[in-house]
Amino acid sequence: MKELAELVTKYLSSFIEILAAVVIGIALLQFLYSYALNVSRPNSGKTIQDIRIRFGSSLTVSLELLLGADILATAIAPTWDEIGKLAAIATLRTALNYFLERELKNSELAKQGIPIEASDIEGTSPRSD
Repeated sequence: MKELAELVTKYLSSFIEILAAVVIGIALLQFLYSYALNVSRPNSGKTIQDIRIRFGSSLTVSLELLLGADILATAIAPTWDEIGKLAAIATLRTALNYFLERELKNSELAKQGIPIEASDIEGTSPRSD
């Protein structure tokens, strides 16, 4: 039974990694198409900022999928060395996801014309002077 659980977990982890790669591939194609459209027709209705936000959102989804795959892989990792490597990769992906989401939030605020204060970037509330 344990072997079956490990096998299912291994295949599920691999499937999720493939799914994340597909998400990135589709997002890249959409990005390139939208960017080319924007360059060839500047009044196409989408700004570069809109295109970046959409692409960044897709990258965030794929990073979350990859983190899920890492968690599954950790469940079946037989050695401390492999667990350590997976932990390092998961930490890097989590940090990348955090900063990407923060950048997307700031881009959305800038797009709406809301000023971004240093305190917002640092995660603290703005001071009322």
